[in-house]
Amino acid sequence: MTFEEINKMPIREYLAGLNYQPAKEYGYYGMFRCPFRDDRNASFKVDYSRNLWYDFGINEGGSFIDLIMKLENCTFKEAVNRFEGKCADIRINKSANIFLSPVEQERINSVIDIFQVTHPQLIVWLQERKIEPNLANLYCREIHYRNRGKDYFSIGFGNDKGGYELSSPSGFKGCIPPKDITTISNNRDVCLVFEGFWDFLSYLALQKAGKTKHDVAILNSVANVQKALPFLKTHREVYTYLDNDNAGVMATQVIRKACITVFDRSVRYAGFKDLNDYLRNKPVVTKDID
Repeated sequence: MTFEEINKMPIREYLAGLNYQPAKEYGYYGMFRCPFRDDRNASFKVDYSRNLWYDFGINEGGSFIDLIMKLENCTFKEAVNRFEGKCADIRINKSANIFLSPVEQERINSVIDIFQVTHPQLIVWLQERKIEPNLANLYCREIHYRNRGKDYFSIGFGNDKGGYELSSPSGFKGCIPPKDITTISNNRDVCLVFEGFWDFLSYLALQKAGKTKHDVAILNSVANVQKALPFLKTHREVYTYLDNDNAGVMATQVIRKACITVFDRSVRYAGFKDLNDYLRNKPVVTKDID
């Protein structure tokens, strides 16, 4: 059974197997009590036609596999393995092949499908950028979308407002709106700032880590630097890993004026355009960026 087939298993039937029935029915969707937290108000929406769930109590949602990951507190791979063993007898919903939250799906009509990065061209491209596919899949998705009657696919990186930053081997860079920054909060006093998601992934690759213990802000464009300031100001120390160009320098200056203590880490990869350029071309003897 493939990932796509597993992800089409009806969420409604799976919840029924766990003794969760809709508290209210509205035709094409039902409102349930959330299966993974205390929920007296039945704020867990299941869209039957799209096979999507959305928890209004925590503003999270997604696909069948996302639900398994949430319920089982496990990784994507573990969720697929556990699900195959538990639910092989559930009928596949052939019409469900999109797994955005209902809010996102109603806003983004051009998206065809979103899943783990598996396309051979994208895998090769990740390897060319010295990013392991397993690392990329912790934060990114393969997004297939339609624009002006033509179908495309890219690597997508989610932002704080439910949009996706798109990047493809052809050199295309774009966004499925709304455009926004991406923040990762670990309730720490230190925050790392990156211009784009490639730099963030490059930092993790250099650290040989799947995540960082610090808070993180990815601008997804230096034009968004003002949007990031309220988040950055809540931190005792800010470390910037922006591009070695005029735009990166100016963005760092804006952050330095707004925050108490700012360390410009771009000097660690001086002579390289950005952190990913450094990762791809750094000498073997060079000490990794911290």
